[in-house]
Amino acid sequence: MMHSPIPLSRDLVLIGGGHAHALVLRMWGMDPLPGARLTVIDPNPVAPYTGMLPGLVAGHYRRAELEIDLVRLARFAGARLIVGAVTAIDAEAGRLTVAGRGDLGFDVASVDVGIHSAMPDLPGFAEHGAAAKPLGPFAEAWEGFVQQVAEGAAPRAAVIGGGIAGIELALAMAFRLRQVAGHAEVTLIERAATLAPDTPVVRARLARACGAAGVRVLTGAEVTELTGGGVVLRDGRTIAAGFVAGAAGARAHGWLAQSGLPVTAEGFLRVGADLRVEGQEALFAAGDCAHLTHAPRPRAGVFAVRAAPVLRDNLRAVLSGGRTRAFHPQRDYLKLISLGGKSALGEKLGVAIGGPVLWRLKDRIDRKFMAKFHDLPAMPAPAMPRLRALADTAETAPLCGGCGAKVSPGVLASVLSAQGPVRRADVLSGPGDDAAVIAVGGARQVLTTDHLRGFTEDWGVMARIAALHALGDIWAMGAAPQAALVSVTLPRMSETLQARSMAEIMAHAGAALRAAGAEIVGGHSTMGAETSIGLTLTGLLTRDPITIGGARTGDALILTRPIGAGVLLAAEMRGLAEGRDIAALLGILQVPQGDAAEILAGPAHAMTDVTGFGLAGHLMAMCRASGVAARLDLAAVPTYRGAEALAAAGVRSTILEANRAAAPVAGGSGPRHELLHDPQTAGGLLAAVAPGQAEAILARLRAAGHRAACIGALTEGPATITCTPGANQETFHESGNRP
Repeated sequence: MMHSPIPLSRDLVLIGGGHAHALVLRMWGMDPLPGARLTVIDPNPVAPYTGMLPGLVAGHYRRAELEIDLVRLARFAGARLIVGAVTAIDAEAGRLTVAGRGDLGFDVASVDVGIHSAMPDLPGFAEHGAAAKPLGPFAEAWEGFVQQVAEGAAPRAAVIGGGIAGIELALAMAFRLRQVAGHAEVTLIERAATLAPDTPVVRARLARACGAAGVRVLTGAEVTELTGGGVVLRDGRTIAAGFVAGAAGARAHGWLAQSGLPVTAEGFLRVGADLRVEGQEALFAAGDCAHLTHAPRPRAGVFAVRAAPVLRDNLRAVLSGGRTRAFHPQRDYLKLISLGGKSALGEKLGVAIGGPVLWRLKDRIDRKFMAKFHDLPAMPAPAMPRLRALADTAETAPLCGGCGAKVSPGVLASVLSAQGPVRRADVLSGPGDDAAVIAVGGARQVLTTDHLRGFTEDWGVMARIAALHALGDIWAMGAAPQAALVSVTLPRMSETLQARSMAEIMAHAGAALRAAGAEIVGGHSTMGAETSIGLTLTGLLTRDPITIGGARTGDALILTRPIGAGVLLAAEMRGLAEGRDIAALLGILQVPQGDAAEILAGPAHAMTDVTGFGLAGHLMAMCRASGVAARLDLAAVPTYRGAEALAAAGVRSTILEANRAAAPVAGGSGPRHELLHDPQTAGGLLAAVAPGQAEAILARLRAAGHRAACIGALTEGPATITCTPGANQETFHESGNRP
């Protein structure tokens, strides 16, 4: 990926994708600070806008309408997104810990991780309750319950917490359940003596709204336990409920206090007027996780939104040696409270009004905010020169990353054929297979190399995928991984950032290689225009190598992984892919396939890994080497979620047309047919096995966690590929490589 000509020198890390950070990312994309490397870390690829949660619960909004796609936003901002949860910050050392990844260094950091409403001390809540925050798990649990009600379950729900958030949820639940089942039984439980104890101005109106909606209100009621049947109160009463929501107050994330940072008694970060954490020069905080010591305010999204420009300016100031400025939050704001249906209550300065017009106002405000992230401004592309040399192609789209950046298969084949035959007796095979076979003393080794152009700014993820991608050649030959040389090109950066970057890359590549039985024994590093990671690997053979030339007429074709990675990565580069689809894809590409190779090694007559030349290209190579033809069942070929829709919309990888020319496929049409030529990064293993063994092999692969499929068979004839369209197409929907 191309970087600024100014060397990178400072690391800025945004911890959490809250409202303030989302706005900072948007502003950063429009005016980045040269020399600063921006990273955002969040447990999810999307961040919810909680102001629209009641509307989601009531059924007024689709979930996508209130989610900020952090993958697209990070790409727009020129930032790298790490999908993970921060569990500790060492502010003095400039280091933070991400669960499952280890430590990352920073020069300046900001925290906007929001709050949660889980109730860990309430017996049974973890098993039978759903915390209103974070939104993702809550929304999934609620939609699951609504589906159960639609299928005949009793429409009974309860909400623990009678503040504004709890009231909005209870009213929204009652509205939605009535729409689904015709009636609803919703109970709102508040420990205090009155409903809405912190908002007396609107209390009476909210009580009337609950009554009109049929929401049963219990005040002065303390919950002691949740069971599979509902809520148990201290006085012995049991409230029957199939769904129980926790909305009893805002809770800070415990790891903030455990990191030794200054926090309030409730665990919220104490920040000063310039949004810096007290006593810290390079650590900021905003949103609900922060307490403004100079101007305490309620926990409301409006303050995070207003703080964002100040936060952005102050982060830039500290990174560049400038002066920070103070954030002055407004004293009051318009509070808009959803009432279940498309009606709302508004309160400001002690005056309250309600009705549909307030809902329309709230809806317009919410949609306007979300439009900032759904409709990111198009940044102007560099102007094409007026005068330029004649070209063979009109291709002007950005060069893809990963295997989408490979040299054309036709060009590569002509260059390799010009090298002539192998002359050394100890080199047992030449170019053409997945790896070369070399005699060393009394042993045989396989030798391969692979190199990937950057396709994600998360270099830990890229390093792991690059290692597994290179290991695919070793596994496909039936060899045991042995040793690795790592080659890394970094964009120009300071020595501090070089050290951080190389440590991250080597840690993740090393972990993937060690898990496969290989060791890093050296390598090479340099700085250049963009990031790339390559590996040269050796493997030991204890059996005859599995080549692409042993396939037989009648063999069944087994593929261990879906296709469509190339089009997804190409779309992500252009801001066209769904963040959830990209996060799911990257998760799958980090799953090793060594166990799949072991399952296939015995029965496979021929095997290869599907990479840059696409499924059709690698299958054609097998057909040519084996002297057979192939028939594909197009419907049986699995695809990654989102890939077909993107292909149908015209998204293409850089190398796709060259792949199509090198391995044409007769029969069939449409986006799935096009994906047969899509370049794959860390793609699946493709094996030819005896037809009578295919079913048992598939069962073993799926039991091991691989989304394997029998996609066709080999037939007699010249090396050609024909496909039948079929009817039952399979799309890969899971977030991991699981059946």
